[in-house]
Amino acid sequence: MTTLHAKREQFRIRPIAAGCMLLGLLAAGAAQAQQAPAAEGDKSADRTLDTVTVTGIRRGIEAAISVKKNSDSIVEAISAEDIGKLPDVSIAESIARLPGLSAQRVAGRAQVISVRGLSPDFATTLLNGRELVSTGDNRSVEFDQYPSELLSGVTIYKTPDAGLVGQGLSGTIDMLTVRPLDFGSRVVSLSARGSRNSLGSAASESANGNRFSASYIDQFANRTIGVSIGFAHQETPIQENQVGLYEPWEATSRADLPTGTFNTGGIKALRRTGRQERNGVMATVEFRPSKNWTSVVDGFWTKAKQEDTANQFEMSMGWNGNGTCAPATPCTTWSNPTVNSNNSLTSGTLSYAYPLVRGIYNKRDDKIVAAGWNNKLKFDNGASLMADLNYSKATRDEVSLENNTQLSRVTAVPYDTVQLAYRSGNFSQIVPTLDYSDASKLFLTNTIYGSGYGKVPSVKDELSGFKLVANLPAPAALDGWFADFDIGVNYADRTKKKRQPEGGTTLKGADSVIASDLQYSPVNLGFAGLGTIPAWNVPGTIARYMDFNPTDDQAWLVYKAWDVSEKTTTAFLKGNIDSTTFGLPMRGNVGLQIVNVKQESSSFYWDSTSGTGVRKPVSSGKTVTDFLPALNLAWSLGNEQTLRLGLAKQMARPKVDQLRSSLDFGVDNATGKPGASGGNSKLNPWRANALDLSYEKYFGSKAYVSAAGYYKDLRSYIYTQSNDQYDFSQFLQGYTPPSTCGNGTQQCPPVRPTGTYTAPYNGKGGKLQGIELTASLPLNLLSSSLNGFGIIASASFNHSNIQVKDPESASSVGNGFITLPGLSKQVYNLTAYYEQDGFEFRISQRRRSDFIGEIGNFNGARTLRYVVGESIVDAQVGYTFSEGPLKGLSLLAQVNNLTDEAYRTYAGTKDRPLEYMKWGRVYQVGANYKF
Repeated sequence: MTTLHAKREQFRIRPIAAGCMLLGLLAAGAAQAQQAPAAEGDKSADRTLDTVTVTGIRRGIEAAISVKKNSDSIVEAISAEDIGKLPDVSIAESIARLPGLSAQRVAGRAQVISVRGLSPDFATTLLNGRELVSTGDNRSVEFDQYPSELLSGVTIYKTPDAGLVGQGLSGTIDMLTVRPLDFGSRVVSLSARGSRNSLGSAASESANGNRFSASYIDQFANRTIGVSIGFAHQETPIQENQVGLYEPWEATSRADLPTGTFNTGGIKALRRTGRQERNGVMATVEFRPSKNWTSVVDGFWTKAKQEDTANQFEMSMGWNGNGTCAPATPCTTWSNPTVNSNNSLTSGTLSYAYPLVRGIYNKRDDKIVAAGWNNKLKFDNGASLMADLNYSKATRDEVSLENNTQLSRVTAVPYDTVQLAYRSGNFSQIVPTLDYSDASKLFLTNTIYGSGYGKVPSVKDELSGFKLVANLPAPAALDGWFADFDIGVNYADRTKKKRQPEGGTTLKGADSVIASDLQYSPVNLGFAGLGTIPAWNVPGTIARYMDFNPTDDQAWLVYKAWDVSEKTTTAFLKGNIDSTTFGLPMRGNVGLQIVNVKQESSSFYWDSTSGTGVRKPVSSGKTVTDFLPALNLAWSLGNEQTLRLGLAKQMARPKVDQLRSSLDFGVDNATGKPGASGGNSKLNPWRANALDLSYEKYFGSKAYVSAAGYYKDLRSYIYTQSNDQYDFSQFLQGYTPPSTCGNGTQQCPPVRPTGTYTAPYNGKGGKLQGIELTASLPLNLLSSSLNGFGIIASASFNHSNIQVKDPESASSVGNGFITLPGLSKQVYNLTAYYEQDGFEFRISQRRRSDFIGEIGNFNGARTLRYVVGESIVDAQVGYTFSEGPLKGLSLLAQVNNLTDEAYRTYAGTKDRPLEYMKWGRVYQVGANYKF
């Protein structure tokens, strides 16, 4: 850990971390004093704690502590009560509060999860122990698809074991649904909530939403059959204010700006309105006719629909329709510019601008179905056999449409003079001279900027597999070391497909205004210094005025379609340790996992070597085998102290879109050199050697404090690089260069067989390391006067020496080397609560420092972006009736994003802002009823 100490500034302890450690030490001291009279090994205190009946917040916390305490690996956990009562839209918010984990927001919701500072693609997600597909372009699961009400718990494995199939490099997230025979009686739960967004209604969309759920759990036939079923519905308004600047920020050579001034190509301000609707169903049938046989069939289904429109004012800083600059056709001109000490333009007046008023419509339909059949057989000799069949499928269908309107050009171009001020910590300001509020003066036209564009992407991800595991008692020769052994095999067949037809939305006839029956209420862009602008029905406008015929059979589109398949066979042997070393009880496991993957991709490229060009197929792949040893040891130090050690070789599969065989190919006839960019279906995985240490002190199941450290030596990393000696022979068969080049009189050089291919390649790795401090404490451990109060606090500090330069996204992140995507150097989580006599109050904060995020760009591809660290605060107050006619009823009020935290991105330095977004606070009131 010498590197950690050398980076003291990066590991500066913040107040929350100091408080976490201080309270942990105080509680440990108090508990030690209380337990001092008890003899070593005396568990009377534990028995007293176990006889206390706990409910509500404490029940969920104690259940999670028990999972962590009893695990052989280093894990974090959430229990059903913890999930059900936190003010969370989805399971993502709950997971993001765990030590060492953080979330990235999309449309105001936590969506993808980073474990220990690594990109979400380094973590694998399971559902009931089975690998899960994703509606995204890659492997990372979009957790906002999963209602928290339908899950009984989540376990995050920070260290793998040989029997954990589908493990990730940074961690493995296993979401669990209920097992009905684990319940002692019938349970029926109902919940309903109403919500409102603080930004208010706009255009045609209300700011109000709703959420309700129902679940039923029961047992039949003398508890040999159990049934559980749950349904969750959520309707959430989408309200967003945004000012965004175009990328890239780059040094400009304009004569009207100081030499070397960094400026951006354009600016926009928008109000986004819409609605997300999500429905989820969970069902389980559990059959246990005897103690030796258990059969479980479970299914999970969720469907989400998001529909929104961004009504926006947008302008280019350089383009106004004129290709040459002359008095009759002037180009844009800056006056009174202000430039800071970092050579970044901060304000000025732009003349001869020709802005647009745009409507950008997005509709996305996601559907996920997952099902499994699991059977466990126990034999009289102590052996057991488990067989599992599973299937999951995810589909995503999108429609993205744009309309452009411009002020009328009947006599002359209505150039505008616009005052601009770029702000990194607030909304940038755009103050035009002309009026853009009158819809009757804004025209659809095919000239200058064109009338619009559209895309209809789709993704299909399908996985089927089976798993067979035998558990065998340890032979007598190994007695005293091993309790038993697991030997198993898992097979998974996964195929992911993406299509992205695109095309212009071309105006059919003459320039036209949008009819009043297609107009919505205007939206107010006053937060950006603008007034109101029109808002309208974008799909209706295209249907009435335009032609839209998307295709993927064009030179610039064919490479966007791809198929990737993986056939993965995993075999493993794991020994479960139950021994004593140095006089200390020791448990854990040691084993080896062998993962064999046959990866293939089929796609297209555009062959322009003869005639007008034609789409041709291309495919490739390889087989990769990894040997992954893993060791987990946990020593009981006495007085409920545990020391854990984890050693493992870890692996993460490449991103799915990196494995595509598609490429954008062409030949430079002036040099005869071929070139292309695309994917690489011959990639090897990310690989790392990992060391984990954790010290944990428990107080029964009531509380714990821990300090953990991890070190990962990434042996390889996948970078986008340029290979200047790539063999393009297969794409050049039959190629004949043009007869002349240059000015039409020069002879074209012969084509070369090798050229430059820019694609993902395996490269040098590096180090990733960090420490995690955690405390979960009811404060009555310190003083009985604090009965009912408690805290859960964690602080994580991460560091990596890996530097990434990705040519595909360099313009987004300052043309230089960047840190690991997803890596926040500091991550803090704090929950303070009070629960007594039915009354409860809880406030939670999750905070992370700056990081590199991966988001979708205007082209529908994923790009890297600097994201400003954020602090999200949620609060909840409620009361539960424990007796009388209202017994089982809980009333609650919640606020999400209490401080109205903005989402901010920037280009390299914070004085070069990109997006500044606000999604508002969300207020909720509701009731739960359980009987």
